[in-house]
Amino acid sequence: MSVGIHDRSLPQGEAQRFSRRSIRSFVLRQGRISDAQQRYLDTMLPRIGVPYREAPVDLDAVFGRCAPKIVEIGFGMGETTARIAAAHPENDYLGIEVHTPGVGALCKLVAEQSLGNVRIVQHDAVEVLRDMIPDGVLAGVHVFFPDPWRKKRHHKRRIIQPDFVALIAAKLAPGGYLHCATDWEDYAHWMLEVLTAEPALENSANGFAPRPDYRPLTKFEQRGLRLGHGVWDVVFRRRA
Repeated sequence: MSVGIHDRSLPQGEAQRFSRRSIRSFVLRQGRISDAQQRYLDTMLPRIGVPYREAPVDLDAVFGRCAPKIVEIGFGMGETTARIAAAHPENDYLGIEVHTPGVGALCKLVAEQSLGNVRIVQHDAVEVLRDMIPDGVLAGVHVFFPDPWRKKRHHKRRIIQPDFVALIAAKLAPGGYLHCATDWEDYAHWMLEVLTAEPALENSANGFAPRPDYRPLTKFEQRGLRLGHGVWDVVFRRRA
């Protein structure tokens, strides 16, 4: 997907760098960063940010300990990431997001809750996984409520594609999981079909999975459920 929309919340050089690339995992949206988000971005990102580089990183060194490592792709404003990290201090969470307001918001949550098990990469998730994450090291990957690209002609822009799922599978340790969630039924079936076709993965359920306890309900999701809207979880594991 060629990106033609600059995110005005990104520094000019960053926006130009992203816009030159053929990126399939996000669209650069316009967005305003609040004063609080900017303040925490300035103070926290130098402490918990992991700069993108075209070389594998030692995740134990990044977090300063040996613990299960879980990646969240596209964490939005970071509420779910922070809640999961707070509830599971035994795990380390690497959040990947490109939009600056969301990065600033998660930085704020990390600071307010003193979360020592969260790190952030502000970069394209495809490139981060491909270049920075060694094979076979992740305990899990979360892809919660990605853009469904509802129009059929835009389905090729969905992040859940066979090649990307194969890349994720290569980064999972044996028994590691890939957990996708969506509130768009067509995309849910798409996710199930694509993950089922990946030979390195096996379904943890018979079709869609019950929502695991570690994935908290968001306010948006709770409202949707009250209105009768569906939410679908797909959880696959790396074969041994």
